[in-house]
Amino acid sequence: MPILAPSHWVDGPRGKDLRASRAAAENIIPHTTGAAKAIGLGDPGTEPAKLKGHAQRVPVKQVRSLNWVSILGKKVTAEEGE
Repeated sequence: MPILAPSHWVDGPRGKDLRASRAAAENIIPHTTGAAKAIGLGDPGTEPAKLKGHAQRVPVKQVRSLNWVSILGKKVTAEEGE
C-alpha cells in the first residue's frame, strides 16, 4: 500500500471512520474491496449475494494476496471443477 497524501502517520481520531484513525505506516488496516463483486460479474453462474470480500491495507512496498473459500452444495469431481 503506498502511503499517499491523505494517509496519516500516527494513530488518532479521524471522525466516524475508525479505519481512517490508524497510522498508515504502522498498522494492518481492514478495508473494503470490490473483488468479490468483480468475481461475480465474471462468473454468471455465481449469485453475487453469496460472495463476500474483504481487504487489508498492509504497509509494505507491494503485495498481493488472495484467499478463496468455496462452500459447494454438492460433491464436485476434478473434471467438473476444471
